[in-house]
Amino acid sequence: MANLLTAIRLLLIVPVTWSLADPLIIQGQMLLLLIFVAIATDYFDGIVARATQTASEKGQLFDHGTDFLFVTSGLGGCAYAGLINPVLPWVIVLAFTQYVLDSYYLHHQRDLRMSFLGRWNGIFYFAPLIIIACSRLGLGRDVSDVLEHLAALVAWILLVSTILSIFDRAIAPMRRPEF
Repeated sequence: MANLLTAIRLLLIVPVTWSLADPLIIQGQMLLLLIFVAIATDYFDGIVARATQTASEKGQLFDHGTDFLFVTSGLGGCAYAGLINPVLPWVIVLAFTQYVLDSYYLHHQRDLRMSFLGRWNGIFYFAPLIIIACSRLGLGRDVSDVLEHLAALVAWILLVSTILSIFDRAIAPMRRPEF
């Protein structure tokens, strides 16, 4: 059941990305609904996996990989539309690659090793998608413009915080354990 919820999010990648890249594909209300369905499936898949005692390392990788694909593709659609800086999706690819390699190969773990900043970045990567969907709700040109500027600003902040997360993860093995 948990993997089914994750699979729903995986299936939403194409229509959400396409709609973010081209506002004529899906109306703002439907786009916002699809994004909230993706967020809800992300929230509940882990809860369901733990409640049904089906949580596994592969399920965690499927969940996090799907999150990565959803937000990176969605942000790529936003970048294609010229709404956010085009560097953010590429830096997220770098950060996720580092996250996977660091967890499995540097720390030799069987599951993914989250960092504090990386976890919060992962949550806030959905913010520009939500803001842009809201800008398409037909609330007037002024409101749309303000929301698009806000999405661009949030994307820049996420770019900086993602770079900081990459740097933090890179230097983490050099830190001395605290006693």
